[in-house]
Formats: sequence, C-alpha cells, structure tokens
Amino acid sequence: MDPPAAKRSRGYPTGPEEGDAGAGAVRGRGRPEALLDLSAKRVAESWAFEQVEERFSRVPEPVQKRIVFWSFPRSEREICMYSSLGYQSPEGEHDARVPFTRGLHLLQSGAVDRVLQVGFHLSGNIREPGGPGEPERLYHVSISFDRCKITSVSCGCDNRDLFYCAHVVALSLYRIRHARQVELRLPISETLSQMNRDQLQKFVQYLISAHHTEVLPTAQRLADEILLLGSEINLVHGAPDPTAGAGIEDANCWHLDEEQIQEQVKQLLSNGGYYGASQQLRSMFCKVREMLRMRDSNGARMLILMTEQFLQDPRLALWQQQGAGMTDKCRQLWDELGALWVCVVLSPHCKPEERASWLQLLGKWDKLDVCPLEEGNYSFDRPSLQPTMALSPGPEEEEEMVAAGSRHTVFGRALQAGSLHWSDTHLQRILASDCYGPSLTGHMGSDKPTFDPQGRPLWLGEPFPTACVRVDTLRAHGYPRQALRLAGAIVNTLRLQRRHQLESYKQQKKELLQKGSTCITNTEGWVGHPLDPIGCLCRALLEACRLEEETLALYPDSGPEKRKVAYQHVPVPGIPGESYLALALEVTLLGLGQQRALPEGLYAQDKVVRNEEQLLTLLEEVELDERLVQVLRKQAGLLLEGGPFSGFGEVLFRESVPMHTCARYLFTALLPHDPDLAYRLALRAMRLPVLETALPAGEPHPNPLDSVLSNRFPRWFILGHLETRQCELASSMLTAAKGDPKWLHAVLGSIQQNIHSPSLLFKLAQDACKTATPASAPPDTTLLGIALELGLQVMRMTLSTMTWRRREMVRWLVSCATEIGPQALMNIMQNWYSLFTPVEAATIVAVTGTTHATLLRLQLDAPRREELWACARTLALQCAMKDPQNCALPALTLCEKNHAAFEAAYQIVLDAAAGGLGHAHLFTVARYMEHRGLPLRAYKLATLALAQLSIAFNQDSHPAVNDVLWACSLSHSLGRHELSAIVPLIIRSIHCAPMLSDILRRWTLSAPGLGPLGARRAAKPLGTDRAPLCQLLDAAVAAYINTSHSRLTHISPRHYGDFIEFLGKARETFLLAPDGHLQFAQFLENLKQTYKGKKKLMLLVRERFG
Repeated sequence: MDPPAAKRSRGYPTGPEEGDAGAGAVRGRGRPEALLDLSAKRVAESWAFEQVEERFSRVPEPVQKRIVFWSFPRSEREICMYSSLGYQSPEGEHDARVPFTRGLHLLQSGAVDRVLQVGFHLSGNIREPGGPGEPERLYHVSISFDRCKITSVSCGCDNRDLFYCAHVVALSLYRIRHARQVELRLPISETLSQMNRDQLQKFVQYLISAHHTEVLPTAQRLADEILLLGSEINLVHGAPDPTAGAGIEDANCWHLDEEQIQEQVKQLLSNGGYYGASQQLRSMFCKVREMLRMRDSNGARMLILMTEQFLQDPRLALWQQQGAGMTDKCRQLWDELGALWVCVVLSPHCKPEERASWLQLLGKWDKLDVCPLEEGNYSFDRPSLQPTMALSPGPEEEEEMVAAGSRHTVFGRALQAGSLHWSDTHLQRILASDCYGPSLTGHMGSDKPTFDPQGRPLWLGEPFPTACVRVDTLRAHGYPRQALRLAGAIVNTLRLQRRHQLESYKQQKKELLQKGSTCITNTEGWVGHPLDPIGCLCRALLEACRLEEETLALYPDSGPEKRKVAYQHVPVPGIPGESYLALALEVTLLGLGQQRALPEGLYAQDKVVRNEEQLLTLLEEVELDERLVQVLRKQAGLLLEGGPFSGFGEVLFRESVPMHTCARYLFTALLPHDPDLAYRLALRAMRLPVLETALPAGEPHPNPLDSVLSNRFPRWFILGHLETRQCELASSMLTAAKGDPKWLHAVLGSIQQNIHSPSLLFKLAQDACKTATPASAPPDTTLLGIALELGLQVMRMTLSTMTWRRREMVRWLVSCATEIGPQALMNIMQNWYSLFTPVEAATIVAVTGTTHATLLRLQLDAPRREELWACARTLALQCAMKDPQNCALPALTLCEKNHAAFEAAYQIVLDAAAGGLGHAHLFTVARYMEHRGLPLRAYKLATLALAQLSIAFNQDSHPAVNDVLWACSLSHSLGRHELSAIVPLIIRSIHCAPMLSDILRRWTLSAPGLGPLGARRAAKPLGTDRAPLCQLLDAAVAAYINTSHSRLTHISPRHYGDFIEFLGKARETFLLAPDGHLQFAQFLENLKQTYKGKKKLMLLVRERFG
C-alpha cells in the first residue's frame, strides 16, 4: 500500500545539492518532514535491519519501505570519494578518465535504465557508447548497501581499478538524484513469505527455467540437501537473503577492494623511480586523509594495507644489504606514511580496542629489520613547552642529548602517540569553547599556568611538535573548529615563551656579546622536523581563511586547471583585533626564524631546506595587506632582538641553520613598506657561521665538505645549496639598492665578509654589472664600481688556486672596467700582479683593453688613448720579464708601434735566451721577426735556438725539423757569411743523416743571398767541395756511416728492405763529393766484411749496389 500523496512526495530526493536525499525539495517549499521519515532516517543510519526485526515482532510494510529507502547513501560526497583520487594531475589538464567524471557523464546522457531496488540491493543496466565503429556496450550493475554505506559492488565491466567504476557511480548517482523513479521492493524474503506452496513451486521453476544454464547445478544440489533430513542446511533456522541487509554482527563500512589496493601499491612501488608513481602514492595518502576527515573507518583499513605493501618492498632488504640509503622519493613517502599513522593512532574518537589493534600492528612492524629508521637526530623525549626557557643547556644536559641515539623507526612517533589521550580537563575546555573571560588567569589548580595574563588559554606540558600534531590530527579527523582553538592556544604559549626568552636574553646580553658566540638553544629544529609542527599550525590557520568555491570541495577532480588560492581575514573569537591569517603568518615566521642546529644526515638536512621552501610557498600565496604588513614588521623586529633564540639574533651558534631563504622573503615583503628594516634584517641574515669560523674572510674553500673542521657536529652535506641561497639574498639586495650608495656599500661589505665562494662572488659581480647597465638608461656608476670590486676580489681569491673559468672571469673584469672608464682599466693594468698571472695580463688584459672596440667604447682623445697604450705596453713588458716563455711574443706584438718598447721587448727575449728560454719559443719569436721584416733579428734568434737544440741520428721526425729547415733557408737567403756562421751550429746540433743531406741539397740548388731577404748577391751556387758546404757534406757522410752501423747492430730481417732504401739515400749523399763513388764503395766493402754473418742482407746489398 502506497503512502498518501503528501507523504510520498516528501520521501524522494529531487537533486544533488542536498545533504540528505529528498530533504532539499521538501524544505524548499517550507514543509516539515513526516515523523515516519525522520524516524526511518535515524534507524536506517544506525540500526542493522536484523536488529529492527529482532526488536519488534512485527514491522508494518510502510515502515519497512521507508527504512529500506533511507538506507541508501544520501550524499554524493562519499560516492565521489570512492571513485576519484582527489588530486589535480601535474599537467593541470582535466582528466575525463576519472571514474566519477565518467559516471556523471553517463548519468547526464541517460545511459542508466531498468533500475530496481529490492530491499538492500540495487541493480540496473548502464549503456555505454562504443568507440568509432564499435557497438554500444551494456553493463549490468549490482550494489548492496547497509546503514547508508555501500557494502559491495559488482559490474559486468570487471573493473580492476582501486575505486568504483564509472558504471557503479552512474547507478549510485541515479539512485540519489532520481529516487522517485526507482522501483522499490521489500527484501525478497518478505515477498516469499506471502506465497503459498504452489506459488513458491511456480516461482522456483520459473526462476530455474529463465536461468537454467547458470543455476541448474546449484538448484539440484540444494534440493538434494533439503530432501536429506540430517543435512546441515536443515539444521539451520531460516535461509539467507542477500536483499535483507547486513546482520547485527556484520561490520558496517564502505566497500573497499583490499586485493586491488595491495596490487596497485605493489605495482607503484616497483615503479618508484618514476615521478608519476610517487604522485599516485601521495594521492592515495590524500585519500586516506579524506576518509579520516569523513570519519570513515576505511581510512585506517586502507593505510594498513598500504603499509604492509611498503614493508614488503624488496628494495628495503637490498638497500640494507648494500648499506645504501633509500632514494629521496621513497624516503619522503615513508615520512608521509609515518605522519599519517600518528594521526590515525591519535584519533580523538576511536575505540580503545581499535587503538590497541593499531598499536599492536605498529609494534610488530617496528621490530622488523627492514623497517626504515627516522632520519636526523631528533629526540623522542624533548622538553615540554614551558612559559620560561633556559638560555642554554648545561654541559651535562648537552652530553645527555648527544648520547640519546637509540633505534627509532618511522613508526616510533606513532607508537609514542599511543600513550597520548584527550581526557585532560584543560584540553577539553580549550577544544569546547572560544570564549574565555579576562578573569580566567592563573594555574587552575595545576602546577603549570593554563591562561596567560590576558586570559587567553595556554597549552603547556608536552613538546611543541606533539602539541602541533594534535592540531593536525583534529583537522585530519574532521574537527576544524577544535583544531583552530588548540592552534590558538599553542600560539599564545609561543608568545609567552618568547616574551620570557627576551627577558632572559636582556639579562645576559652584555656577557654574550662580549663572548661573540653562544651554545645552541634549540638542538631540535621545528622546520624539517618529522612531524612538521610549523606546517601543521600554518595549514590549520590558513585553512580557516581560505576562499574557494564549494564545488571544488565536493568534486576535487572536476577543475580543469589549478585555481589561485585566496585568503581573507577571519577574526579569532574572543580576541579583538586578532585574525587567523595574521596568526598563520606570525607562527610561520617564528618557526622559520628559530635558531636551531642542523640535523645529521643528508636526507634530514635536505628536508630542512625543502620544508623551509614549502612554508615560504604557503606564505607567498597570501596577499599582504596593511594588517599583515604590521605583523610582518613586528615579527621582523622581534627576530632581530631575539638574541640566541633567533636565527637573526646578534650572536649565533656555529652550527645553526642559516636564515638566507627566510630573509629573502622578508626582505622582498618589507622593502616597499620599511626599507630600513628590510635591509637590516637581510644584512644580519647574510652570515654563514660555519664558514666564518673555519675560514678567514675572503678566502675560498677548496671543497664545501672540507670546510667543516669540527668532527663533533654533523657534516654539512647541503653547504653548496646554502651558499647559493646566500648568493641569491645578496643579489636581491644589490638589485634593490640600485641608486642608493649607502645601502650598496653596506651590502658590498656584507658580501665581502660573508661569501667565500669565488664562483658565487663572480655571479654576483655579473648580476650587479647587468643591473647597473640597462639598455635604455644611463649606467649606475656606484653599482658598477661594486661589481668591479667584487670582480677584483674574485681575481685575488682565485689567483693562486686557479679555476677553469679564469679566462671568462678576466675577460668580464676588463669589460666591466671598460664600462666604468679608462681610469678603472688603467688601474687594473697597473696592479696586475695581484690580480692576474703574466699570461692572463699579457694575452687578455693588455690585448682586450686596447682593441678597437674598447677604444671606441671609451671614446678617448689622442693623449688619453696614448696614455692607455703606454700603460698596456708597460704591462706587457713587465709580463715578458716575469714569464718570457709565454709572454715575450704577446709583448712584442703589443709593442710593435712603439720603437723603444719594441726594442725593450726584443732585449728581454735575448736575455731570456741566455737564461734558458727554450728553442721552440725562440723559433716562434724568430719567425715573428721574419714576418715583421726583421730577418737579421730572426737569424740571431734562430742561431740562439739552434745552439740549444740536439737532434739524434734516429730523430728524423723531431718536432723542430721544420724550424731547422726554416732557419737554414733564412740563413741561405741572407748570404754566404750568415750561411757559413750557421753551418757549425747545424753540425753540432743535428746528427740525423737524412736531415743533414736534405739541408745540403737545399743549399746547393741556388746561390746564397738570392732570396727575397738577401742583401748580398753570389755569382753561382755553392759547391760541396768548398767551405762551408764541404764541412756539412763530411758531417752528412759521417752521420750515414754511424747511423748504418747503429741500425745494423740490432736489425731484424723484416727491416732489411728499409735498410737497403736507406743505403740508396746514403749513396746519393756520398756522390756529392768528388771522390764519393770511391768512398761509398769502401763503405760497402767495410759493411760486407764487418757483417758477413748477415748473409741474406749482404746478398741484398750486392744485388742492389754490386
């Protein structure tokens, strides 16, 4: 029997916007819901249908129908959660493959039909269009549900994905949006109970007939068992009904394909080296958080499945065997896994038995050998937040901190969270209300204060990271208001603690400033901490101020592009003038500005940098208004006055984390509003104390890792990155200070004092020069001077060590000095010995400084141009005296147009020749002299080179062969006198027979002095029977004889042919003498007698020469 029309209309949903199906349409007309529907809703949410049947002997059919109707999920949020990963793809493109998006499209296109609800079972058909040229596909979908949760799904598409397929989504959304169109029946058992025997028999036979191929064997087996009186089926009262809902003892949770989750996590871990795999695993972590926020028990269930697969990753054992650390991507995933378990275990609403089972699992995992350890030297037993804090720990406390190093895995903090509870009276009061009167101050009966002097609540008594993870846990489990209240109490506590720290510092300020250094006050930093306390607070406070469309929260996959986040001021209840946005800015700056020790290990140090950048990215999304600027100015002032508690304080601990990245954000944000404060803060942050104590100012360090000299503190693996950030801060200040000489010189002084890397100083110099010389405006001379000063410092730093970029640096320095003017250029030339090597000064500085392009750029008059040339020539001569081997030729080239300077350079070469200048360099300069039209000077240098040369009998491929032939050609062209003078040098220096004979033939081809350089003419070519060629001929013949004996001493048969050819050349030389034929015959006879044992060779000699 159908209910009356009024009641019937109230019972069906009409659209997707409502929180409960059907409620929106009714309330839209201002009508109250029927009491039957209100009651049925509550029963459908919390009671299993079996419990209803047991509680009441008879439930009327209309009541049953309303309970069954309201038992289906009423919100699309859960359907969306179980059919989409809930993250934006990195490419930012709309992914139409997301099951929820596809299911929505199928619903809107009318693809759902034949929907039937029988009790707690929903079925329907989905018609999906095929691809081009493919037929339409039909899928049958079945859904079981109980207490507003889908408990199982089945689809003909055989989906093997992590979440519900698009067809299940389409049917579910149809049931939520078009409930009035769904045919509703009671559980099939209720219908069967109304049939008599004949009807039941007919029902069964028709059912078997319709599906005989599928169910006939099962039907026969059941019939056999029922007919057997003692069978198990006859001993059980009643019969199962899949449409009757779950039993009282059955777990009530959403359907989750555990096998598929395990398989997908395993596959993604095996592809761990790929960016997409890491992103998908992070998306699964986000899905766990989404489930926790919806207070869905599957959140913990899914996390357990993922953790088991993480621990079964075969790479863990491999890394352990090899003693190698896991990859950064894998380590980040393990960190997120550990942080999620802390949120799960610390759940404020879980049952004690649930927590106990989680802790039992975590304890088992924690004991596994492959379980990764937590990186860094973070303590598990940190002191609690206190209203006061000692300025620095005593020696005993320090030793205790250093000694604490027991094994802590990534699950250690989750296990520790198992001992935490939410039953503290003061904590419950903080979470329950926003209102506190001004009289609520003092200790409230405890030994620690619970309110500050202004009546604002405090949360003391546990470590700051633990307090912050409570905030994150409240957010994760869907308690945003409570999370904000606790976050506010923590911020109040931090403010009170900072106030006491400043008072403590003021009392000891004079002593600390005289000492110049301090012990570390925070051995455990909050930025980079495994629990990310500052990030937890910042995100909780910012979330309360976020402006975004509601559709984004409901359908996280529906946005085609990432929208810019916008924030607004949301007042803090009960505290006039405060806003959560301002608190987020304040607490983030407090954490970033904390003076803290660098943790141990490469990954832990890298995490500090990464966490710092993540926090600053959050702050950069916030648009600063006047209110936030005031917060910024106040916090900047407190950081400067924070002493040893602040990284911007006047005294620093040597191993404290530098503040460069944070300072760059503060400098950029404060500059338009308070330039003086911005520069003071940034200049204070330029310090890098670990290098200041290890190296004198201005000196480079050869290796970043070698710069840390202490063996007690951790190695600074990220030192190169920190120095780069320091350089970026300096560059920002230089750019901003353009046109302000006061701040420019202040920044220059800070750079020279604090930056120790030549490459970074050079980059700063280049940036400053580029900024100072814009294309469409006159140059800034002050900034140009600073760029030049930085370049000069780089030159001095790298003069003795040398780097592969020196030539680039020298060229840039000359161009920078050119931009400033001729005086700057002449200054670096005059002081070259402290900046450049002689080669650099002579080949780059002097040459580049006097090129045509440079002179045009300087636009000098004649006297000034000559002055610059004179300076360059003086530089070249000084370099030639210092390093004649490499600088003599450049000096001669540069001094060509000035006779006196050229003569001086030439004399330097002559002096150097006497001092051991090599023959190769002398030949080079000699060729240059010939090219310049100075043959006699070339001849002089060639003879000096020959005097140093020695070519042995077997060195016919000596590098100096061409130079010797050139020198002989030069002397022959000059005349008989020069040729006669060089012959003794040739005979003394060259013992190679082929080379001597080659020189001899060249000289006999023409008369000496007939070349283009010859000053005197000879009548006819010289003969070999007269001086000076007769001496050279004798030397050549003797060389052939000696070389022959030398070669025959160790000759092998395979070289006989070469030796016969050698004798042929020797005969040609012998025949140049008047009695050459006779001499060669005697020489051969001597060989035959001496080496008669080499019969085959001598036979070859007789065949060739007789």
